[in-house]
Amino acid sequence: MKKVTIYTDGACSGNPGPGGWGAILSYNGHMKELSGGDPATTNNRMELMGAISALEALTEPCEVELYSDSKYLVDSVTKGWLSSWVKQGFLRKGKPVPNTDLWKRLLLLLDRHHVTFIWVKGHAANEFNNRCDELAVAEWKSIRSSL
Repeated sequence: MKKVTIYTDGACSGNPGPGGWGAILSYNGHMKELSGGDPATTNNRMELMGAISALEALTEPCEVELYSDSKYLVDSVTKGWLSSWVKQGFLRKGKPVPNTDLWKRLLLLLDRHHVTFIWVKGHAANEFNNRCDELAVAEWKSIRSSL
């Protein structure tokens, strides 16, 4: 199984507002940058979309180390919140879990790939996290300027 390293980040101007995500995929010395955005979204949706889009870009099942500065994303998977939401039909305290559509997309990808989620401090000395942030911010700025 191929071992891939992924860094992701999401950003939003206003919350909700225009948002963007960025991702860097690294495999065997090769790197690929991805980015995208949405004119009306939230920061958490963009964090999820960075991870989802990067994992969807993989053409075969892989072993992945996914680095993110989003506690929302990392903790939801590593602390069992996501599996609890699944068991409860994506309800929490009787109310729908936010971003259920994206969590369901992520679950399909987690069935395909072996993913280890690793939290990194945002806006620190991590060049890959910082580059993902640049990609995400460039996306929302582009969207905002076209509105």
